[in-house]
Amino acid sequence: MNNEEFVLIPEELAIKKPKKELLEIINNKIFNDRVLFELESDFHNIKVIENEIGRFLHYKDTYQAGFINTNFYKGNLPYINYFLIPYLMNPKIKNILLIGMGSGKIINDFEFLFEDLKSIDVVDLEENITNIAKNYFNFKESDKFNFILQDGITYLRNNKRKYDLIVVDVANNDGIDLRFLSDEYFKIIKKSLKKDGIFVSNMCASPDFNNKKNKFFTGFFPKYNKFFENNLIFKGNYSDKIYYKCFFDINERVIDITNVIIISSDKNYCLKNNYQKFNNLNIDITNYLRDLQ
Repeated sequence: MNNEEFVLIPEELAIKKPKKELLEIINNKIFNDRVLFELESDFHNIKVIENEIGRFLHYKDTYQAGFINTNFYKGNLPYINYFLIPYLMNPKIKNILLIGMGSGKIINDFEFLFEDLKSIDVVDLEENITNIAKNYFNFKESDKFNFILQDGITYLRNNKRKYDLIVVDVANNDGIDLRFLSDEYFKIIKKSLKKDGIFVSNMCASPDFNNKKNKFFTGFFPKYNKFFENNLIFKGNYSDKIYYKCFFDINERVIDITNVIIISSDKNYCLKNNYQKFNNLNIDITNYLRDLQ
């Protein structure tokens, strides 16, 4: 059995073919990349690159994190802003587990939003990621931050802590490791959550959620309903709009794949209209809330 059989490959989830003229724009686009940092680690070929769109962390050929800096939008890779929505559900969160560090901005955003935050544990396989985040993405390390160099599944299996919020963002060069969609995975997530805890995961699917050919929603999403009483699904319409406009000056989604951010809990939370703090982060969170399905 080869490695591809253990990975959810985004391109294989598409239902519709892209428009040829738009795909041609993407394929012909050349960015003026300047390499600021490069390292071959045990797990990744790492680059930090800067171009006319912004500054980004690359693993192999994939954008893993970064900042967009254009006239249209300035900020984090926009799909990551959906991860901040739990603040509108429970602003009293004290303990967070983040699997996958990225640029570290989400950590500093959590520290700003949650006034009662006591700790944020970050699990990542890449030992260089903290220094890269500090040196190239303005990550500010605080005494609440605890970095754990480990595989996410291994950490969850052995973990004894209970978290108010767990956020998992583990897509890699090839796709999403299917271990992060197994029964065992959901069980160890729930073991690590408090009874009213919130679980956020980033997945991908065709944006045609109701189509019977939608492989993610017919094949994988039922696991969420099996293990959690309540699941909020955010289709990445707004983040896609930003991505295609900033990178390619296109005003529509081209590839029939979107980020699917699923926020799960056994408690039936409501989304409170507590938007003021997001203004200080230059995030109009209402645009992301409109993507709730």
